[in-house]
This record gives sequence, C-alpha cells and structure tokens, in this order.
Amino acid sequence: MVVRQQLEALGLHPEKVVLGEVALREENLNQDQWMAIEKSLASAGFERIDDRKSRLIESIKNEIIKRVHAPEGLVRKSNWSTLLAEALHYDYDYLSGLFSSVEGITLEQYIIRQKVERVKELLFYDERNLSQIAHLMDYSSVAHLSSQFKKVTGLTPSELKKSRSQGVNRKSIDHIA
Repeated sequence: MVVRQQLEALGLHPEKVVLGEVALREENLNQDQWMAIEKSLASAGFERIDDRKSRLIESIKNEIIKRVHAPEGLVRKSNWSTLLAEALHYDYDYLSGLFSSVEGITLEQYIIRQKVERVKELLFYDERNLSQIAHLMDYSSVAHLSSQFKKVTGLTPSELKKSRSQGVNRKSIDHIA
C-alpha cells in the first residue's frame, strides 16, 4: 500500500504491487524518473531492486540449495554467514538485508526451510536413521533437528515417517519460501 501511494504521488500508475514486484503502466522511464522513484521509496524505507539484485538473490538461493541438498550431506567448515559472504563476494549483512527485504523471510529461515525439506527427502527414502540424518545435515543433535522440523512442519520426523503412506506432499526446492 505504501509503495503504491509513493508511486502515485510521483504521477505514476502502478498496475500491480506485490511483495518485491511492481508493474507500472508507464514504459521506458527516464533516469530522472528512476531517481525520483528510488528517493521516494527510500524515504518510506524501501528500495528498488534491479536485475543485478535479483540475480544476487537467485545466487544466494542456489548456493544454499547446493550445500543443503548435496548428496554427501551438509559439509560446513564455518558458519553460513562466512560461507555466503565468501562464495558471493559480498558482506553478509548486505546479503541478509537484501534477501529479507525481497523474500519476506530471513536468510536463516530460508536455510532452515531448505534443511527441513532435505530431511523430509531423507526420511522418505528411509535409508538412514534420524541420528544419521541429523549428522548428515549438520545438526548438533537429534533433539535440535526434531525441534526445528516440528516448528516448520507441525510434525515430528517420526510422525512424518508414519504419515508418508498417507500422501504428505513435499515441496519442490525452488518453491520454498
């Protein structure tokens, strides 16, 4: 609503305003108009996300997915903030702020959701016990894994295993938000 109001105050006609995306009736805005939009949005606590930032968000997601869904498990030699900053060559605070502002969830929440989806996959394959899965996914304990899993899914890993025959659906990794 705030973004729509800011754009209309500039004499623009937003046709669609949803989280992280705006479609304007106007085409081919000039540099002055873009600067006015950016200034107006900044005054309201928002920023315009250009293609470079969109690509960076996709790179963040891809890096997390690559590490979480690796066949050999989650091998981390340092924390996520260091890994992402080194892999993407940006300060972690910048990456985290950008990700949260566009995706509407924190990087930590996104990582947890990816890990939970990977745990679901491992539970469905039924090739490892919960202790092995916790180790594979870099959880400090089975209790920590179970706690995070229940917060995200509403079920314990054991309850999910029991319900899998009842058709509980998993999410595609590129549709986790």
